[in-house]
Amino acid sequence: MQPHQLNPAIEPQFEAVNDYILNHLGSTVPLVEKIGHYIVESGGKRLRPLLVLLSANACGYQGRQHIPLAAIVEFIHTATLLHDDVVDNSDLRRGKDTANARWGNAPSVLVGDFLYSRAFQVMVEIGNMDIMHVISNATNVIAEGEVLQLLNCKNPDTTEDAYMQVIIGKTATLFEAATETGAILAQASTAERDALRLYGRHLGIAFQLVDDLMDYLSSAEEMGKNVGDDLAEGKPTLPLIQAMKAGTDEERQLIRQCIRKGGLDDLQPILDIVQRTGAIDYTRAAAQRAAANACEALAALPASSFKDTLTQLAEIAVNRTH
Repeated sequence: MQPHQLNPAIEPQFEAVNDYILNHLGSTVPLVEKIGHYIVESGGKRLRPLLVLLSANACGYQGRQHIPLAAIVEFIHTATLLHDDVVDNSDLRRGKDTANARWGNAPSVLVGDFLYSRAFQVMVEIGNMDIMHVISNATNVIAEGEVLQLLNCKNPDTTEDAYMQVIIGKTATLFEAATETGAILAQASTAERDALRLYGRHLGIAFQLVDDLMDYLSSAEEMGKNVGDDLAEGKPTLPLIQAMKAGTDEERQLIRQCIRKGGLDDLQPILDIVQRTGAIDYTRAAAQRAAANACEALAALPASSFKDTLTQLAEIAVNRTH
């Protein structure tokens, strides 16, 4: 079951968002449309726009502006994917060739820029200054998070705190913007807006922790990307950071060496170390704490099926296998 199918009341709105996204990819440049449609239609769960819809509904919103707002969030997310794949030299995403693998780096970066600018065009049409402030700030923080991740790449001395700063910036910030702007659109109380903002942040943290965990657990078929991609790129994610803490001197040195040079020459020994040191359980426990914090934040919201679905999404985030 896809996340949007958890709540029948949300499905028509979710389909309206899909239609809106596809109808707003138009460009006078055919390659822009081709790449835009390719990445947008590549099979993602549309989790971030779903969070906009659920948050607005959970606060009693009755209008239609949450449809373009959800599309804005998806445009921004899709732009970051295009840019990420170029930076990471990735050639597989969601089981398909990345846009940069198919069309090259330059077109992918420029179409990412197009999607950012299209998001801001739609945001101006909504015309809510609070929403503009949250989303423009989030876009800036996301960019900073990506640069920080780049600086941490191939640095085995990256701390857990530094790693958390990266995932809050590059992932949790857009989750947070999605849920908070849904509340803003519904003219929710300060308490409800804060509750949804915190829910989004903690959910985003949980989601990214599990993503990083699965790089050391899943097959390429399950993940839709290459197993060990993070290791190949020299990314010191939490499973590796914890394995270095808990491992022997010899294991620590092997991991440090692998982070510095990147590549997959020592993938199997690294997988064994991550398993043996309990780094898998450590990372999963961190994700479960984040998901629990997300659910706890929802206490300020009135009871509704939409609130229940938000709780379910937190559970799904930590229990998923792809």
